[in-house]
Amino acid sequence: MSKTNLGVVGMSWKDLVPLVLVILGIILFLYGANYYDALTGWAGIFLVLLGIVVEVVLRIYTFQMKKRSD
Repeated sequence: MSKTNLGVVGMSWKDLVPLVLVILGIILFLYGANYYDALTGWAGIFLVLLGIVVEVVLRIYTFQMKKRSD
């Protein structure tokens, strides 16, 4: 088993972090919408967007590292 693998989950941390950010953002958004808490809802939206940006940046970084090693 490699060091980047998280054991039972079977995903590397590079895949797990954006997924957790998006899921947490959706939960916070729904919580904020349900209890009319604007700050929590906006925090959820920003976490979803942050999760997407992190995924894109990590994919670009991985692509650049593979390109550099060739």
